[in-house]
Amino acid sequence: MNRQGRFAVTSGWIVGGAVEAPLRLYCFPHAGGSAAEYLRWGRRIPGAEVYAIQPPGRATRFAEPAVTSMEGLVGALLDEEFTGPYAFFGHSMGSLVAYEVTCALRDAGRPLPERLIVSSGPAPDTPRKRSGMHRLPDDELLSAVNGRHGGIPAEVLDHPELRAMATAGLRADYTVLEEYVWSGHAPLPVPLSVLAGDGETALAEAGALTGWARHTTRGPVDVRTFSGGHFYLREQETEVVQRTLAELLGTKAGA
Repeated sequence: MNRQGRFAVTSGWIVGGAVEAPLRLYCFPHAGGSAAEYLRWGRRIPGAEVYAIQPPGRATRFAEPAVTSMEGLVGALLDEEFTGPYAFFGHSMGSLVAYEVTCALRDAGRPLPERLIVSSGPAPDTPRKRSGMHRLPDDELLSAVNGRHGGIPAEVLDHPELRAMATAGLRADYTVLEEYVWSGHAPLPVPLSVLAGDGETALAEAGALTGWARHTTRGPVDVRTFSGGHFYLREQETEVVQRTLAELLGTKAGA
C-alpha cells in the first residue's frame, strides 16, 4: 500500500494510489483512455482508495500489443485480483467492460463488487451501430471520434507521436466496441447506478441509460445527470462527481 499519495503499479493491468481506505474503487477507462485520468480526478473521493485499469497499447504500456476483443479484455482481467470490499466504475466503453467483468466474476463464483457504477454508456443489450470506424485511416478515425464525442486534446492532435499513440488505443477499443455482441447474461445481483451528461440526449432518447435496469436484480436504478456532454467528467467540477461517487459508495470523509 502506498501511503504517500503516489501511484503504484499493482500489476500490468491495475494502477493504484492514494492512502489506505475501507473500500477500493476500480475505474475502467473510456475508448482510447488510460488509467491516469481516473487517478487524477478520483484520488480524493472520501473513504475510497482509487485504482484504475491500464490497458495495453497506450500510455505506459504502449509497446505492448493492444487487446481487440471483449473476450480478450475480460480474460486478462479475470487473472487479476479485485480485493474487497470494492466497487467498479466505468465510463463509456469502460462501463461495458466493467459490466462484462462483473458477469464473468459472477460466473466464476468469485466475490462481486458492492456496486457497479456505469457512466455515459448504453446498456449492453442496446442495439449498436456498426459503422466500421475501427477500419478508417488514422486521420479519419481521429476526426470521426472527435466529431462524435470530442475529448481529444488539441495538443494530441497536433503532435505526431501523441497522435500515433491515441490512434492505436482508439482503433483497438473501437474494434472491441463494434464487434461486441451481448451474450444474454442473467441480471446481476449487484446494485447498479447510472451517470451521464445532460447533453447526451441521444442516449437518453433511445432508453440506453434507463435500460441498465434490466441488468440488475438489486434495483431500482437511478440515472443521475451532470452538466455537460459525453465527457462531463472533464467539463463538470470534479468535486461534484467525487461527492456523488462517495454518496453512491456509502463512504465518508475520514472513514
